[in-house]
Amino acid sequence: MFMTTKTLTIMEDAYRILASHKLKNESFSETIRRLLSGRKKKDIKEFFGVISEEEGKRMLEDLEKIRAENIGLINQRIS
Repeated sequence: MFMTTKTLTIMEDAYRILASHKLKNESFSETIRRLLSGRKKKDIKEFFGVISEEEGKRMLEDLEKIRAENIGLINQRIS
């Protein structure tokens, strides 16, 4: 089977990242296929434990502050 080829231009940092994932005796095309094939949406459960409970609490506090500020601004505009 004959496959056409395409020339891609990528930034140097992207090239280094791709090259770091390339296995010995593997072409860049094969590396891209291996890395990207079978990618699926992640289940939210996979993210549990990514941040500490303390960091999560701080984030929620920040969100509550932002929410309160936004409600205040909306009330000022309505008045």
